[in-house]
Amino acid sequence: MVSGSRKMIQSPGSASVADNSGEKGVLIFETTGKEQVYRYSDSIVLLLPKGRKTLTTSWLNGGYREDMRAVFNHRVPKGKHLPSGLDGGNIPAYLAIVAKRLGIEPDTSSGLLTAANMNNVSIVTRSFRGVEVTAIMTAGVEVNGGRAGDPASYYQEEGFHQFIQGTINTILLIGADLPEYTMARAIITATEAKTAALQQLMAPSRYSQGIATGSGTDMIAVVADGTSSLLLTDAGQHSKLGELIGNVVIECTLNALELQSDLTPLSQRDMLVRLERFGICEADYWKAASSMEGDNRKAAFFKSLRELSKNPVLVAATCSILHIVDEVHWGLIPENAGRRMAMSVMKGLTQMLDIEALMPFEELTDEKDTILDNWVRVTAWIAKNCNYRQVCDPGL
Repeated sequence: MVSGSRKMIQSPGSASVADNSGEKGVLIFETTGKEQVYRYSDSIVLLLPKGRKTLTTSWLNGGYREDMRAVFNHRVPKGKHLPSGLDGGNIPAYLAIVAKRLGIEPDTSSGLLTAANMNNVSIVTRSFRGVEVTAIMTAGVEVNGGRAGDPASYYQEEGFHQFIQGTINTILLIGADLPEYTMARAIITATEAKTAALQQLMAPSRYSQGIATGSGTDMIAVVADGTSSLLLTDAGQHSKLGELIGNVVIECTLNALELQSDLTPLSQRDMLVRLERFGICEADYWKAASSMEGDNRKAAFFKSLRELSKNPVLVAATCSILHIVDEVHWGLIPENAGRRMAMSVMKGLTQMLDIEALMPFEELTDEKDTILDNWVRVTAWIAKNCNYRQVCDPGL
């Protein structure tokens, strides 16, 4: 997906270059500064004119460089989870091999790794008074989404790494000259923007009950134009450059996650999806519902639960409950106060959903149990006992 660009290449066959395997890369984007973006089956390649500065987190020519002529984003072959299984036996060697296959010089290129499909690349560009900022991203968090401070997946020793699927890779192009320290600040702003996008989607960490701030394998490359007569020294939130970076990265992250993971505001409008962050699933609902009075028809119950789960009013109530749980965990509100408010929300569900049946609230809830245990029992009762066609009306 390409957004906000006057330089999008409209015809898929309008321009191409071939790698050393004979595959032709398709030109999909060109900046006003003549940086060109090509797509191959397993890679996105950014070709750089002379005079570009780069700051990357890559194993290949990572850090700050002034001699880079290409940056690429490469999809690791399926089933390759350890560096020893890659061509070359380690990550730097593998990236150099990939560069050669793509027809670019390993000594003047830098590469990012991902498991994302290159057809799901997102490109967003914005400009202000001649300053053009472009983000090129692939993204996935369905497996590897995590929150800063989550329990580690491994301890690195002697260069050992393990690949985990799900990565947000960002290439950020800035059509102005930036000092090294400003390029580093641009990485901070871009990272905050990526996290803001994940927060907007309430994307869950897969390693804790927190909201994801990224994935454990995210990579980034910042490119500035050292030949530009315009020197910018601030990429923070208060600067116009920082605003441009924030906007393109947020939009680009949202686009890329939709393309790769089908993670959208609509897909998140589901009670069961929101409860996944806390380890609650349909099996927990069936366990609660099957102990209640009434017919225990599992398939019918799951059908009703899934329909009910998408009711926007119930989703809004779920969000309120989960935010109370979060605020209690963060120490922002006392647990007793949070529990009382959560119980009040639960008690009002029948009125919110226009349910005529009388809920046996006192039987379903226990103040000694957690907020979420009580929530599961109350909503399981609704799923088992109410008129679903009324409750599940998406227009509510």
